[in-house]
Amino acid sequence: MASTSVTLTLPVLPLDDEVVLPGMVVPLDLSDAEVRAAVEAAQAAAGKSGNGKPRVLLVPRIDGTYAGTGVLGTVEQVGRLSGGDPGALIRGLGRVRIGAGTTGPGAALWVEGETVDEAVPDPLPGAVTELVKEYKALATSWLKKRGAWQVVDRVQQIEGVSALADNSGYSPFLTVEQKVELLETADPVARLKLAVKALSDHLAEQDVAESIAKDVQDGVDKQQREFLLRRQLEAVRKELRELNGEKDGEESDDYRARVEAADLPEKVREAALKEVDKLERSSDQSPEGSWIRTWLDTVLELPWNERTEDAYDIRGARAVLDAEHAGLSDVKDRITEYLAVRKRRGERGMGVIGGRRGGAVLALVGPPGVGKTSLGESVAHAMGREFVRVALGGVRDEAEIRGHRRTYVGALPGRIVRAIKEAGSMNPVVLLDEIDKVGSDFRGDPAAALLEVLDPAQNHTFRDHYLEVELDLSDVVFLATANVLEAIPEALADRMELVRLDGYTEDEKVVIARDHLLPRQLERAGLGSDEVVLAEDALRKLAGEYTREAGVRTLERSLARLLRKVASQHELGERELPLTLGADDLRALIGRPHHVPESAQDPAERRTAVPGVATGLAVTGAGGDVLFVEASLADPETGAAGLTLTGQLGDVMKESAQIALSFLRSHGAELELPVADLKDRGVHIHFPAGAVPKDGPSAGITMTTALASLLSGRQVRTDVAMTGEVSLTGRVLPIGGVKQKLLAAHRAGLTTVIIPKRNEADLDDVPAEVLETLEVHPVTDVRQVLELALARAQAPAVAAA
Repeated sequence: MASTSVTLTLPVLPLDDEVVLPGMVVPLDLSDAEVRAAVEAAQAAAGKSGNGKPRVLLVPRIDGTYAGTGVLGTVEQVGRLSGGDPGALIRGLGRVRIGAGTTGPGAALWVEGETVDEAVPDPLPGAVTELVKEYKALATSWLKKRGAWQVVDRVQQIEGVSALADNSGYSPFLTVEQKVELLETADPVARLKLAVKALSDHLAEQDVAESIAKDVQDGVDKQQREFLLRRQLEAVRKELRELNGEKDGEESDDYRARVEAADLPEKVREAALKEVDKLERSSDQSPEGSWIRTWLDTVLELPWNERTEDAYDIRGARAVLDAEHAGLSDVKDRITEYLAVRKRRGERGMGVIGGRRGGAVLALVGPPGVGKTSLGESVAHAMGREFVRVALGGVRDEAEIRGHRRTYVGALPGRIVRAIKEAGSMNPVVLLDEIDKVGSDFRGDPAAALLEVLDPAQNHTFRDHYLEVELDLSDVVFLATANVLEAIPEALADRMELVRLDGYTEDEKVVIARDHLLPRQLERAGLGSDEVVLAEDALRKLAGEYTREAGVRTLERSLARLLRKVASQHELGERELPLTLGADDLRALIGRPHHVPESAQDPAERRTAVPGVATGLAVTGAGGDVLFVEASLADPETGAAGLTLTGQLGDVMKESAQIALSFLRSHGAELELPVADLKDRGVHIHFPAGAVPKDGPSAGITMTTALASLLSGRQVRTDVAMTGEVSLTGRVLPIGGVKQKLLAAHRAGLTTVIIPKRNEADLDDVPAEVLETLEVHPVTDVRQVLELALARAQAPAVAAA
């Protein structure tokens, strides 16, 4: 049956940060003045009334504040605690709701209180019965984990809902706040729900903690087991080496020690250690082991943190470039600028910006033999860096640039990584030779793989397929060489800084031959510099008449042939040394000249000695060249009317011929030309050297001049060459390659050149010594061209035709 409320007057026994629930038996230390006063007051009151055991009111005091509910407790025994201090054993009986204060014997605080009615329905509802079972099951599980088997039976024997809920007060994991909440909750069912929730939460936390502890312990056990197994594996391998007659440590198989001792970037070190783990787990018969060893050897051989110091003597670097190469001022200026900027950035602590260093990517474009490849070595010498040449001519496999995947048999890193490895530093000068000769097929496009390598914004994180770790190429100076700019893919050319090498003038060739080629060929021929001396007129004749090229390769071969002949004659006793050779001595040694300027030929033998032949200028893969245009009219009785073009011409050049013919037909009367012949007679335009393909619009005014010469009977001046595109209205439009074309005219001995007016600004790029020998006429109209190019009439037009 449920109890009724009773009013009681009791001394207060305060509990600082402690809570006692009904049913609990707790020892209290009487050395505390307030506790002793409450117990003594209870004893005095019990002695007076004779009502049995002294009674106190146990009230929690949290941060100096008393709770609103306390517990009626009886003093069961007063004596000594286990430590020898005075103490009392107090049993909690029931809840008391605290009321007003009152007076009583002793020094304790007395209050009036009313007992709390904790009645529960009888019999218990099904939900409460399930709650009781759940609490007992949770409490049993927790007690078993703690090993408190003797307490399990006592908990199972508790029948009352209120007593069962208050039994949780013994739980050490409950906080003071949770115990106060249990104390102040009068409803036993609600109190039991709180106890169930607190106990289930604690068990869940305990499970998580046990799982973490188990994982930690498993990890420790695994490390210890792995350590022991590795030691055993080392011992087994040592025994096998001894059985095979190998000395211990003869071949450094301890890749782990090598990786840890190497100066590697952090990410590279992590990747290498992962591979070492795989190697140690693999068997000696596994093919993967050899792949991993090869990869580790490659990684360990790369100079990850090796860099050469740049030579910041800017004047000294320029002097080295000038001493090793004549001309090529554009390239020398660019390298000097690069060194000057790097020096200033280094002085200001700006060597690395955004993870990237200040590398450079230059494309040297020009005809063969002008010194593009040898210039790379001179640049490295001037900068004090290592030099590596990477030949790209004919490369068609993308893996040559980015490397093979390691899963392939015979996999290797790409040529870029191999170049860095060969150089032994992370900032060499890498020459990508013949980049315009790179091809593509079913194995990929190597030019596309070069996009990342040659992009200054990306190459600091270049990733080779074989290495699969980032390689910083931002400090590398890349020099790419090419003969034809148009053969380089546009996206790749956009990533490089273009520097054109348009060929040498005759004066520059003489200087190069004297200072560079001749000493080298004398040494190769076994001759001393004091035994054979070539006069300057001999060198000039070799450069001007025996060779006609943009570069100096044929000139060097001519020098080699000349010196071999001298050495041979000396050994045969036909010539005495020392010897000085002049221009007149060349014919007897190496034969007649191969290239005689038009101006030096007999007037009757010159190509332009007859009307209908004009001299044009063109740009080929070998530099600038002179191009002749011949025109003829067919007999009206035997030849079909129309235009015939020969000489392997491209579509653009064929269209230029049609435009030239149309212009003359529509403006022939104005130019006093017999244009009637153009309607009835077939016109044939031919470009000699028919085996060489030709295309482009720049021969437009040359074809117009040749046709006008043919119709008028006036010869084209032998000293005049021309270049320019022609329009239907007779305008002369701009073209490209002015510098190369003027150099070709200079080599051919021509003195007058006609160019479009809008190309006049390009004359700034032409060497001054070339412009001094040429009379350049910028024009805007074909009429000006004809006036300059055509000589006075020597015969009637019909006879000339």
